[in-house]
Amino acid sequence: MELNIMLKIILMVCCTFFFVALFIPVVKKIANHVGALDIPNERKVHKKPMPRLGGIGIYAGFLFGYMIFCEPTPLMNSVLIGSFIIVFTGIVDDIKPIKAKYKLIGQFLAALIVVCYGGLLIKDLSAFGFYINFGYFSYPITILFILGCINCMNLIDGLDGLAGGISSIFFLTIGIIATMKGSFNTSFLLTFIMLGSTLGFLVYNFNPASIFMGDSGSMFLGFIISVITLMGYKNVMMSSLIIPLLILAIPILDTLFAIIRRSLKGEKVSEPDKYHIHHQLLNRNLSQRATVVCIYIINLLFAFASIVYVLKDQILGYFIYGVLLLIVVFFVAKTNVVFEHKNKNDSKSSKK
Repeated sequence: MELNIMLKIILMVCCTFFFVALFIPVVKKIANHVGALDIPNERKVHKKPMPRLGGIGIYAGFLFGYMIFCEPTPLMNSVLIGSFIIVFTGIVDDIKPIKAKYKLIGQFLAALIVVCYGGLLIKDLSAFGFYINFGYFSYPITILFILGCINCMNLIDGLDGLAGGISSIFFLTIGIIATMKGSFNTSFLLTFIMLGSTLGFLVYNFNPASIFMGDSGSMFLGFIISVITLMGYKNVMMSSLIIPLLILAIPILDTLFAIIRRSLKGEKVSEPDKYHIHHQLLNRNLSQRATVVCIYIINLLFAFASIVYVLKDQILGYFIYGVLLLIVVFFVAKTNVVFEHKNKNDSKSSKK
């Protein structure tokens, strides 16, 4: 790796890290002033009111990094507009919770702008010897992909440092792959800008947290993750889309399990509960910190498998993916993630 590339990476990460780390105390004061507080109740893990506008700090780090390191393009203009809509929607919800359908409208508008104005599309796909050109279906498919990423990160944000840490692992992994492959493009810049921003936020959000990112943060992280993934989708191989998603295996699987679980119970898919993967680990008498670290480790292993697959040995990568997925399936079978089991260690069902 060239020295100037390494120095640029360090500079991007450090600049956004220190900017966010210095800005978050200001965000705390703003959140307390406007009443954007997460009040504890029977379904919450925290015990005292917590400011929840941390997403503003992460977003500010993104904007700061963009102004210093990126150049304006129609695509980046669409990302800026879309991200503003996402963060604004999240801020409104963080101050005074709004209905899920209104959040979905904001998410849809943001995705629509990136797709129609920015031209970020999944146009075709090649896998297992087959080639598919989506044609006009490219638009709804890409919008659904973006919405899926946004809501995966939104659902996984249930413990101190969980969403921020998972996002950091994603950005680090994509950054390593891009650097090793010599892909020094806009997605490369955004990846390290976001890595610094999320790490700067984690200074205040890792257990014991003093601020939450709120929907403004979790939705923005999901949005920018989807954008970076689609920017890296430069060929029609399925692996170019699947590999980044496998780095997010835990939030994606957790979302899938939540949809199945709530559908089987006849509940609304948007109806919150306390059966997520992290809740099940807490029910096994793990502390918040131990639970988050446990999920970090699994995510890091998925990230390692992705690096091995892309840069070293595809067969070995498949093997590691398979082992990890078996571990997750075994865990799901033994807990209440999908089906409720009668177990003295499990807490009584209580809705989120």
